Amino acid sequence: MKMCIATATLCLSFVGTAVQARADERNSENTPALKKLLERHPEADLNKDGILTLEEVHQVQERIKQLRQRREAGRNRGPAVPPTEADVAYGPHERNVLDFWKADSNEPTPLLVWIHGGGFRGGDKKSIPGTLLKGCLEAGISCASINYRLTDSAPYPAQMLDSARAVQFLRTKAGEWGLDPKRFAAGGGSAGSGISQWLAFHDDLAKSDSDDPVSRQSTRLTCVLPIGMQSTYDPRVIKEIIPGKAYEHPALPAFFDVPDDWNLETGAIDEKTDRLFRDASPINHLTADDPPIFVMNSARAATDGNIHHPNFGKHLKAAADKLGIECHVTLDTDYESQDAAYAEMVKFLKKCFGMP
Repeated sequence: MKMCIATATLCLSFVGTAVQARADERNSENTPALKKLLERHPEADLNKDGILTLEEVHQVQERIKQLRQRREAGRNRGPAVPPTEADVAYGPHERNVLDFWKADSNEPTPLLVWIHGGGFRGGDKKSIPGTLLKGCLEAGISCASINYRLTDSAPYPAQMLDSARAVQFLRTKAGEWGLDPKRFAAGGGSAGSGISQWLAFHDDLAKSDSDDPVSRQSTRLTCVLPIGMQSTYDPRVIKEIIPGKAYEHPALPAFFDVPDDWNLETGAIDEKTDRLFRDASPINHLTADDPPIFVMNSARAATDGNIHHPNFGKHLKAAADKLGIECHVTLDTDYESQDAAYAEMVKFLKKCFGMP
């Protein structure tokens, strides 16, 4: 159901004063507010008779309420496997926390670091896909899932630098938690895909002369799993490669710390803004020594203006191919099920980690 419940509620407030008809008789033929609502949202006409009744609006509201409740329950459910270590602080901010799952092994294990999505303005570490988590643990790959500062606290590059520190912190825990610090991967969905790519392609952020033992650790990765991904956040490039107006996505202004009403058509792009757009885009850090990439996007996202459009993956693969970097670009429809797609990701991780 595409109709917004707020729109329905607003129109209902008009209904109460628009006509004197009894509530059970109100419909789009005798109530202007319902007529307007039908014109804007024909899908609300549940029985498809061309007339929108007040009862149908109530049914739509109830469906939307139930859908929201199911989505909220899904967000709060979290992974099925309880973490070995929960809410471990890796930095000073309240969102600098991570969960860790130890794979059952007598030898140091490789690690997958999951970075959640949410447009850099929402999301939580509990969103690590349960099937992927379970598959990794069964394969002998430990997992971590991290939170990071959102754009209501700090713009780019805070999200990338927090995630980099999480990787460095996890390397300092290698001995205690039984990890192989030379076999770290990262992956994530949407914003998390961009952060994981940025880490995978960026020069090592380790500071060998730092007094902080965490900062001395490497941020380099063995491979990367961007899912539902964007390979660039430069609105100029997005406009070129994605049909529609994905370059106007509402998450971008806060990410770049520009006014909410900034737009590519009228906004000035000075040297500082140009540098910011380029630096925030993972693909601009890609060099021939970067690790293998496994991309998966949704075939349904191939629509105008979609910020998860598969063209982002094609754009990355073209650049990776020129540099000789292994890059697998897939769609969810390439697999029989989502579970099968996650199984392929685990297979990719095992190959990159040199596991049998």
